[in-house]
Amino acid sequence: MSVRKRNWTTPKGVEKSAWVVDYTDTKGKRRLKTFAKKKEADNFAATASVEVREGVHVADSATITIEEAGKLWLKSGDAAGLERTTVDQRRQHLNLHIVPLAGAVKLTKVTAPWVRSFQDDLREKGRSAAMVKRITVSLGSILADAQGRGLVVRNAVHELSKARSGTKASEKRAKAKLRLGVDIPTNAEIRSILDAAIGRYRPLIVTMVFTGIRSSEARGLRWEDLDLQKAVLHVRQRADRYGDVGMPKSEAGQRTIPLPPIAINTLKEWKLACPKGEAGLVFPNTVGNIENHQNMLRRGLWPIEISAGVTVTTDELDQEGKPTLAPKYSGFHALRHWYASWCINRKVDGGLELTPKAVQSRMGHSSIQVTFDTYGHLFPAQDEGAELAAAERALFI
Repeated sequence: MSVRKRNWTTPKGVEKSAWVVDYTDTKGKRRLKTFAKKKEADNFAATASVEVREGVHVADSATITIEEAGKLWLKSGDAAGLERTTVDQRRQHLNLHIVPLAGAVKLTKVTAPWVRSFQDDLREKGRSAAMVKRITVSLGSILADAQGRGLVVRNAVHELSKARSGTKASEKRAKAKLRLGVDIPTNAEIRSILDAAIGRYRPLIVTMVFTGIRSSEARGLRWEDLDLQKAVLHVRQRADRYGDVGMPKSEAGQRTIPLPPIAINTLKEWKLACPKGEAGLVFPNTVGNIENHQNMLRRGLWPIEISAGVTVTTDELDQEGKPTLAPKYSGFHALRHWYASWCINRKVDGGLELTPKAVQSRMGHSSIQVTFDTYGHLFPAQDEGAELAAAERALFI
């Protein structure tokens, strides 16, 4: 590898000069890279020599653009059998956010400072902080896929993430905790919702309130997954928003949840009136097929909330000029949050409180850390004074 100065004269008689790095890449191909300053050429030569020696160097001319890498990333997702919702999200991030701002950029130009600048551009274009974070994750995934194909050496997104993970805890922004009455319905609100739940959506609401299952798990629930005699519900599959049936989100998602008497009695009555279908679903649409998620909200949860008085006022006015009412909780996840808090703050199973591990199991979380990260602040605080007093008495007995 050598660094030399090149001088030449343009057709118009203007003298020019540049610094050229002359080297052989990992495949034995001669490469030339030109720089305006000797310092830049020396820095590149130092880095490239190490990369060539380690067999990981990728020349600019041998790489591709972010847009091209993104298309390969989408193909990888299809080949891996990712769910359609995941593939759709990838395509949305790529086509709506990444390509318009950085599609023509070569992968070798993507450095940590460049990523920071890209994030700034996203914010200036009106993307929220949460959206910027999700888009950055997708960009990191694109780079990881390109790394596996030998199209780029480093993943600047992952490098930036590791650098940030080493910052002081005081510099990290705390994640907002779930709040009772804001994110989690109160007991009084749940009672009102249960009282107002009538018709074909009552069994769904009752089951989701007292099992904490996800809406996708409810759509995929079959009568064969229920054992009403033993009072248990087995989560064995889920149905996504496209109606495709598959396994739960993780291995931990396959679980067994006990049913209280109100759920058992409601489901026994519903089984007689439930529309029949080949799949034997517990909560199908009117012709026995998988229910649409939006229908479950628009025809089920939201009208029931409004009927129960669990509402918030909106900025819109009705014909009389009064503010209109909207359901307070926009999705079924609020019922899941309530179930978790209910499990945490009551005594069950022979008078024993559920352990965090038991709560994790019932919620279908992949790890106990997910349970603590989401619901840790809801667990009853330990009386440290009483504990120390008891320890002191034990010491002197």
